[in-house]
Amino acid sequence: MNATASLLADTICRTVELGVTITDAAVADEFTHLFCSPATLDPVCAECGAAGRLRDHIQRRVTDLPIVGHPTRLHVRVPRFTWDNTECATRIFQQRMPSLAEPRAKTTRRCIRWILQRLAIDRTSVSAVAKALGLGWDLVNDLAVSETRTMVYGQPGHFDGVRVLGVDEHKWKHVRGDGSSSFVTVLVDLTPVVDGTGPSRLLDMIAGRSAKVFTEWLDARDQDFRDRVKVVTMDGFSGYHSAAAKAVPAARTVMNPFHVVHLAADKLTVCRQRIQQATTGHRGRGGDPLYGIRRTLNTRAELLTDKQKVRLFTAFTAHDAHAAVEVTYGVYQRLITAYEASGKREGKIAMYKLLRSIRTGVPKELPELAQLGRSLWKRHREILAYFDIGASNGPVEAINGRLEHLRGIALGFRNLKHYILRSLIHSGQLQNRINAL
Repeated sequence: MNATASLLADTICRTVELGVTITDAAVADEFTHLFCSPATLDPVCAECGAAGRLRDHIQRRVTDLPIVGHPTRLHVRVPRFTWDNTECATRIFQQRMPSLAEPRAKTTRRCIRWILQRLAIDRTSVSAVAKALGLGWDLVNDLAVSETRTMVYGQPGHFDGVRVLGVDEHKWKHVRGDGSSSFVTVLVDLTPVVDGTGPSRLLDMIAGRSAKVFTEWLDARDQDFRDRVKVVTMDGFSGYHSAAAKAVPAARTVMNPFHVVHLAADKLTVCRQRIQQATTGHRGRGGDPLYGIRRTLNTRAELLTDKQKVRLFTAFTAHDAHAAVEVTYGVYQRLITAYEASGKREGKIAMYKLLRSIRTGVPKELPELAQLGRSLWKRHREILAYFDIGASNGPVEAINGRLEHLRGIALGFRNLKHYILRSLIHSGQLQNRINAL
């Protein structure tokens, strides 16, 4: 290949940034083969820093970025040197090429960056990336998780700046039986969301969902991290609450509004089902008044159509026993209204009054509402803290949704360690670190 053609090929393939220049090229099946030599000769010994004399060449084969959709292999003619310096233990050494690849690596440095970019930014599956590179799935996955492990756990700054911590459970695989091993605890940094500086980021995932695993994770962090955390948002699981109270006692815990409303909706459903069975002697069927409003009951009052409002009124007045459903429905709507208040102070006052009203003294004919009142009052400080802080687990739920998508494009996972690292690639906001590789 003449000098002009070599310069043109180097420019198109950007091989200069690898420290090599193209001397020849060939196509075999779906692969593009590029034959290269070092752009500059460097005969310096890494041990003693003295220059040696050329002995011979060896060929090193590495995978590089695809060219026009075809896998690429670089065949680099690496010079080897020798010398007679008896004071140096190295007798034969080859030229170092740090810009090209790690020692004994099968891919170039920029190829590893390209793999992570496809996984983190384009949300591509490992199998698709492996096919584009002409490599095996195992190798591509190992490269990705190894680099991610270094970027996350090998850099102490990964946990810096966390003041608002979100915690939730996540089902990472579906199994038969109790499925306790199929859950993980998800830790999310909500500080950028509260500050308005960016999206939330996945910090870590740990096997299990209990106070013990959350406490151990917090204890494993340094004291500066625990002192820095001022808010912990969570669902209604008391284990996370007790763990936060023990490990980060100075932090305020916030119960997520979604879970508060969802708990009330569950009690409303149980009440409707109980009254349905008591008045008709069977489960809901088409034509039953309460069964016909089962979805309408969970709709915010402001979003109801005139037809839906009439349907609710008809169902509530169809039988005297339906009053229990109507009362529970009213509490459910008042919960939503408190969260939708125009000001935080107004919302907090409305929520406090509501929780006080159902704390005790609820008629025995409303067992679901009484249970709801006791449950919410136990956590009333965490519920009311939302109005002071404004942080919620909404972004954590959003990340859970992204992880569901990840599990789908990967057709499931069997190795939890791989799943955690792949999740960090997918939702850990590592794009800047990946681009800097």
